[in-house]
Amino acid sequence: MPIDLKLLAQFDTPTICNTIELFEIRPRTAGYMDGRIRACFPEMPPAVGYAATATMRCALPRREGDVYGSLDEQAARFAELPGPPIVVFQDLDDPAVAATFGEIMCTTYQSFGAVGLITSGAARDLDQVRRIGFPTFSNGAICSHGYSHIVDLHRTVRVGGLTIQPGDLIHADANGIATIPLEIAADVAHAAAEFVAAESLVLDYLKSGSPTVAGFSDARKAMMAAQTALGKRVRG
Repeated sequence: MPIDLKLLAQFDTPTICNTIELFEIRPRTAGYMDGRIRACFPEMPPAVGYAATATMRCALPRREGDVYGSLDEQAARFAELPGPPIVVFQDLDDPAVAATFGEIMCTTYQSFGAVGLITSGAARDLDQVRRIGFPTFSNGAICSHGYSHIVDLHRTVRVGGLTIQPGDLIHADANGIATIPLEIAADVAHAAAEFVAAESLVLDYLKSGSPTVAGFSDARKAMMAAQTALGKRVRG
């Protein structure tokens, strides 16, 4: 079954995390970034794509070439991925001393098909990047790009406490960033709709008028039964 990225993007990242738990293929404390990495534009919809990884350094000049010298190679390597890229930078400076990205980089990535950018470092040009509608995630903002330059492309990186491999499938929104294991990604897209339907058994009851404790208990049990049955089916 092909992976339906558009369907995955209809759900928020917490719902995707909840659905992945049903498959019981990784610990519940694995597969997502910690609170250091936050959405620059929480109002934007979820971004779903494949990790185009890179490392960045801003504290020291690169030995040769200009600040943007590796952008052409990076854009060319988007073709190695099975679908739309999400650029994932590990900032090698600790702490970050300058911005990983700005308007030129984000416009470049978007023009070559990328659907977002995640960095362990900082952001800048936030008004301009918001205007082009490009989702970005960072640990804050710094006004200067310093000596920013790309060090490596398509290597294993660690961002927000999460190890990311090139080609990992990422789901990101205002709530945070998670990876979706490729072996279950096609099923997650469809199971998420059923998970939401199960949750609505409780939410619809609570919104229906004057709830009682007994009624809430019945709705909660119905939700749990539906989620348990869904879990058994997707694991089977």
